[in-house]
Amino acid sequence: MVKINGEQLGIDGYSMTEYLLSAGYDIKRVAVELNGNILPKADYDETLLKDGDSLEVVSFVGGG
Repeated sequence: MVKINGEQLGIDGYSMTEYLLSAGYDIKRVAVELNGNILPKADYDETLLKDGDSLEVVSFVGGG
């Protein structure tokens, strides 16, 4: 199980990109913290989620 924003999900083996797209996130408008460290966007495709990982995903929204 992977903990994402406090919720346990069974997404072991997904790449970060696969998870974000499947969850409806706009990859250009998010920041991801993986196990306490900010994950660079360049690493999303090659970063595989594994049991015990902890993520915080923050979306940026525009306004005016």
